Amino acid sequence: MLLLREKFKNTRIILASGSPRRQFLLGELGIEFEVIDNAGIEETYPDTLDEKQIPVYLAEKKSEALKHLLDGDALLITADTIVWCKKKVLDKPSGREDAIRILKELSGCRHMVISGVCLRSQTKMVSFDSVTSVFFRDLNTDEIIYYVDNYKPFDKAGAYGIQEWIGYTGIKSINGSYFNVMGLPMDKLYENLVDF
Repeated sequence: MLLLREKFKNTRIILASGSPRRQFLLGELGIEFEVIDNAGIEETYPDTLDEKQIPVYLAEKKSEALKHLLDGDALLITADTIVWCKKKVLDKPSGREDAIRILKELSGCRHMVISGVCLRSQTKMVSFDSVTSVFFRDLNTDEIIYYVDNYKPFDKAGAYGIQEWIGYTGIKSINGSYFNVMGLPMDKLYENLVDF
């Protein structure tokens, strides 16, 4: 089996994500890639989708909007991550008060972090999802405010980063990919890149 670096040495790989976490994680695979921001693409979806379909739909929507970038052997990677709690999506917070509200909702609860990833070339498209179950202990208001004020998790679904203070101190258990909670399910991404 070829290492990814060898397999894609003549491929222009494009990661369409403004997330520094996704950029860091993809870089850990040892492949060269360029980054474009997909901030102009609306993250809306039909309300008929179930929780696993939502992030895959959004990843494919981003991919469709950016497919004009594909030329030659280029490979486009798009992704989306949602937090699913109490039968609803907890989006990125709109500000400080919203982040505090979201974290109060996650306190003492098990929730699902679901990522969708889409790989696209000029001739092929593959999409997949990854689900991780996360359980927070009961968080008190002072802890939540400390985290929000010091880490400002306003660009994160569910208003938290597992790799930050609240992840170290508040998460009791996790079942599934840790990296999926950071925004990119590395095990499934690697497997799908190997097979692409």
